[in-house]
Amino acid sequence: MRKALHSVITGTGSCIPARIVRNDAFLDSAFFDGNGQRLDKPGAEIVERFAQITDIQERRYAADDQVASDLALLAAQDLFASSPNTDPEQLDYLLVAHNFGDITADNRRSDFVPSLAARVKHKLGIVNPHCVAYDLPFGCPGWLQGVIQADYYLRSGDAKRVLVIGAETLSRVCDPHDRDSMIYSDGAGAVLFEARETADDDTKAAGILAHSSRSDTVQAALLLRMATSRNRDYTGTELFLQMEGRKLYEYALKTVPQAIKDCLEKAGLGLPDMSRLLIHQANGKMDEAILKRLYALAGDTPAPANIMPMTISWLGNSSVATLPTLLDLLTKGQLEGYAIKPGEVLVFASVGAGMNCNAVVYRVPGGE
Repeated sequence: MRKALHSVITGTGSCIPARIVRNDAFLDSAFFDGNGQRLDKPGAEIVERFAQITDIQERRYAADDQVASDLALLAAQDLFASSPNTDPEQLDYLLVAHNFGDITADNRRSDFVPSLAARVKHKLGIVNPHCVAYDLPFGCPGWLQGVIQADYYLRSGDAKRVLVIGAETLSRVCDPHDRDSMIYSDGAGAVLFEARETADDDTKAAGILAHSSRSDTVQAALLLRMATSRNRDYTGTELFLQMEGRKLYEYALKTVPQAIKDCLEKAGLGLPDMSRLLIHQANGKMDEAILKRLYALAGDTPAPANIMPMTISWLGNSSVATLPTLLDLLTKGQLEGYAIKPGEVLVFASVGAGMNCNAVVYRVPGGE
């Protein structure tokens, strides 16, 4: 049997902040629309409608003394603690996906120097100078894009081990006067990939089988952007994350299902071969619509039950951290009703600022 190098997951870790912020924390918030007009509906009605649209009931915020690189470090430490035979000194690359750098609770300006990856490497005490540490800003799909870069390094023989972390503190960049701020949360996830020889056969190969990415910037670049507060009387000078919700929803429904289908075909597989869809936890109802559209592309076949595990109801949208955190919870059996089994085909997909969209097809080793 022919053998080939494939990128295989050998460790996972995550940092889920302890601070829980439930929806009722926003009942007394003053929300404004895009024209600067205050929403005149009662707070309870706004919050209830938000929960119906997004499925979010609560989210996690970092402690005041934590920044994104701290969360990234904790996720990496969790990975190494649960993978005791893994030596951080043997990493060839350490990639950290994020979008806003380190932002402190009392000074909400992005700090990018040195890179978050360099900070994590420093805090891990990695001496090896050939462990190359760098950051990757790519919107919410940044962690998955880091995985795609890792796959190139590993399959080319340039690297044997690559650690890819996604970390973000969106609570520090959301406008308190924008109802979309209720979507955002903080967290981090870390996944270790190693080059392993597996069968070079469509039906037996393990690890990453295919990936794809796209960037649509002509008309969609500004669907997610930084802007001043929706409250025109707000006196602060910060820029906050804002989105064109309806247009973003339409973009996601148009691009993500097709990207998943195309990536499966690139791997020599079809939709029936997909065991689990691990999708960016952006908006519960939007993700459900993406799943329905995906199966409509296959002829309106109904989606199997429990094929798309979700964490957004209790973790919110932590951008680049949603996918690696979801994977860590699945790998460690911490999501009731879900388990990852040898030989299963996992499909990762994400969409976000740029606008960017990507997908990865991965077969769990051990099912040969």
